[in-house]
Amino acid sequence: MALIGSSTATGYEIVRKYWQGKLTGDFEPAWRKALNDGYVAGTAYPAKAVAAKGAVSPTLSPKEGDKGGAPGTSGTGMLEVMFRRDPTVYDGTYANNAWLQETPKPMTQVCWDNAVEISPKTAEKLGLQTEDIVEIDVNGRKVKGGVWRTPGHPDDAVTVFLGYGRSKAGRVGNEVGFNGYALRASDGMYFAGGKITKVGENYGFANPQGWQYIDQSGIPGAQDMSDRHIVRKATLADFIKHPDFAREQGEAPAPEFSLYTTNAGLPIYNYTEAKWGMAIDMNSCIGCKTCVVACQAENNIPVVGKEQVRRGRHMNWLRVDVYYEGGTENPSAYYQPIPCQQCENAPCEVVCPVGATVHSTEGLNDMVYNRCVGTRYCSNNCPYKVRRFNFLLWQDWDTPQYKMMRNPEVSVRSRGVMEKCTYCVQRITSGRITAEKENRAVKDGEIITACQQACPAGAITFGNLNDKNSKVAKLRADGRNYGLLEDLNTRPRTTYMAVVLNPNPELEKSEQS
Repeated sequence: MALIGSSTATGYEIVRKYWQGKLTGDFEPAWRKALNDGYVAGTAYPAKAVAAKGAVSPTLSPKEGDKGGAPGTSGTGMLEVMFRRDPTVYDGTYANNAWLQETPKPMTQVCWDNAVEISPKTAEKLGLQTEDIVEIDVNGRKVKGGVWRTPGHPDDAVTVFLGYGRSKAGRVGNEVGFNGYALRASDGMYFAGGKITKVGENYGFANPQGWQYIDQSGIPGAQDMSDRHIVRKATLADFIKHPDFAREQGEAPAPEFSLYTTNAGLPIYNYTEAKWGMAIDMNSCIGCKTCVVACQAENNIPVVGKEQVRRGRHMNWLRVDVYYEGGTENPSAYYQPIPCQQCENAPCEVVCPVGATVHSTEGLNDMVYNRCVGTRYCSNNCPYKVRRFNFLLWQDWDTPQYKMMRNPEVSVRSRGVMEKCTYCVQRITSGRITAEKENRAVKDGEIITACQQACPAGAITFGNLNDKNSKVAKLRADGRNYGLLEDLNTRPRTTYMAVVLNPNPELEKSEQS
């Protein structure tokens, strides 16, 4: 209709006119029935029986005559090799972006690499451990990569992420990881049959999180962290019965319990104006790490490279931890963003010998970079491990174009200085100045942190806790709200909304059967 120049009829009228004369019987009842049902009765195509031609069997059983032998005995076997775009560098388009290279993958937390992902069960069959080096063979095309045992991964298969192993990407992206494209062919663009053979050990992945299991569930060597209630959760039915389940699972000390009090017995910090806080909804977080990159761009956070990440010297102010629960075959995965918790009873403040980390009048745990002498006592005393130390001079102070790249409202730190999340204090200051110029109070939602602004799921809420009508204050009063490691009496102002699950009972029955 657009091509023939008719622009007066609506889409509804065009579709209705098309079906007039094509529906049997009285048109109006037939038309309304089709709209209600969502399809026109009697128009389905007949079913056809199809069979795959020349498909490679993606099973672990080797072909007859294969010299590899039985799976698990010699480290070889037939597998389904699945090709996927990388979660951070996509198909290689962004391989030369150092921010994305240093962003940990959503599920594995590996950065600066693409891994050969495999299920723990299949890895046991093939005698493979994490960081073993394997050679993948797909119809004679071979590449080598490191193994990563991923909970919940399909058995009898491996996943190869594309976008790595490039030689013309640029200074950052060259020779990073292995080239998954070398295994692809036109008859197997997204999956193909292949074999893997162990050829070495100790690949050397960079993984800033380390342990990811929160319960043992029969995992050898697992550390049971369920008693710390890091991730608090309940089903919808349990939540309806116990709306305060998140707070009942933990044991938070009384608010007045503190070493730092006035003569009146009240907490030493009494905020007359703003008291900034943050609430993170773990039900909404999808683990995409967009907040991590946004924080890095906003706050002039440097990139340190794979070798330094392996040493535990990554500089990201915000991380997103990934936890698995319920074994390795079909676990539940939970994402938990961890910025600075901005504690009321901050353990970092009392140990700094030079007063480089102090409590502000608005509740922030501020860093005074010019005072810091690099003792790292504050980092040792932080139970959340959210402080970062500049072991080396990561920043280029001399190249002119780098000066234009950085945010001019944020200090550029040097070697020997500790740094951490500031709740984007530069944005707080800008919002406060704007409100003062207009002779008014700061409005709720007017100040937005970089991580909050970038979050596609709206999982992060920031605002003034003194304003009882603010969204963050209402979330703080919700029964799902809890503090991380609150039994330590740090009284964090970054809190979390517990996970509420609503599983379909029919799906659960089918999985069990």
